[in-house]
Amino acid sequence: MVKTMTEDRVFNFSAGPSVLPEAVLQRARAEMMNVRGSGMSVMEMSHRSPAFIEIFTEAKEKLRSSLRVPESHEILFLQGGATLQFAAIPMNLMEEKTADYAVTGNFSAKAAKEAEKYGTVHIACDTSGSGHNRIPTQDELSLTPGAQYFYYCANNTVYGTEWPYVPESGAPLVCDMSSDILSRPVDVSRFGLIYAGAQKNMAPAGLTVVIIDRTLAGRERPFTPQIMSYETMIRQDSMLNTPPCWCIYMLSLVLDWLQEQGGVEGMEQLKKARAGRLYAYLDESRLFHAHALPGSRSDMNVTFRTGDADLDAAFIRFAASRGLVNLKGHKIAGGMRASLYNAMPMEGVEALIETMKEFEKNHV
Repeated sequence: MVKTMTEDRVFNFSAGPSVLPEAVLQRARAEMMNVRGSGMSVMEMSHRSPAFIEIFTEAKEKLRSSLRVPESHEILFLQGGATLQFAAIPMNLMEEKTADYAVTGNFSAKAAKEAEKYGTVHIACDTSGSGHNRIPTQDELSLTPGAQYFYYCANNTVYGTEWPYVPESGAPLVCDMSSDILSRPVDVSRFGLIYAGAQKNMAPAGLTVVIIDRTLAGRERPFTPQIMSYETMIRQDSMLNTPPCWCIYMLSLVLDWLQEQGGVEGMEQLKKARAGRLYAYLDESRLFHAHALPGSRSDMNVTFRTGDADLDAAFIRFAASRGLVNLKGHKIAGGMRASLYNAMPMEGVEALIETMKEFEKNHV
């Protein structure tokens, strides 16, 4: 049997909600009934109480420090996930004009389709013809002069590709960083807006972080719901309504853990080591092969397959019996997917490779 993280836990390769650091879970358990001497759980606190405001403020300050967010940008703690942002972004930024969208995977395609309801969407690139196995080069991008913004998804969880560069467009950059935020340093000043669902690298599902250049706020269309107005949420400090209190608290704990691991610079070294180890095995394997092409491969979501759907399913069952779970690929892509987010230890990657080698030995 493959050794698991602890006696009663598995290696969880889910694309999201995903693995959280064990140290964070243990700390949350210890504080579950009485956080910071309050005599109650954070889930029971009023979001406007001094005790929670302290947690909220610290989480925002820690995130600003971790990502080196400049004072020109506001951090919002919202809800609704990436899907709500698919509509909120054009409602706030498109102004009935044209925006460029790079379609390099499932979620950027959904975002582009949603944005069509609010203005003109120009597809700057579309990699669906190659099965979304690569990221286009800068020269391949078709850009619109005077576009309101350029939208792209930094890491594509379904197909396992990741942008190796920040595109140049001349328009404000809007980026979905849901699945690779906090895994590498980012020059936030280059972006008009960054958003991310928390359930990959930050916290449990339920929190969406938006980092926006303040100069872009206040342009929302008249029909924009107040809960989706960046300007309103900035004025209300993300508290127009009750925020996802538990998730914000958990984000604060994760950010403490992140700093103990060397911050985003430390995470970048670890992610390269994890993914590099797995890709090296895939490139020499006689049974398994990676979906994404070299140069476009994601360090967060490694997609691979055998070429036989029945054999893929057999491997997924075999891995689960060894304590390696949630390796099944997305339903539209098939195959397998190993999500190697920040909290995945190298031990998990080694256990996966050991299991793949054992399976390969018996099926080649």
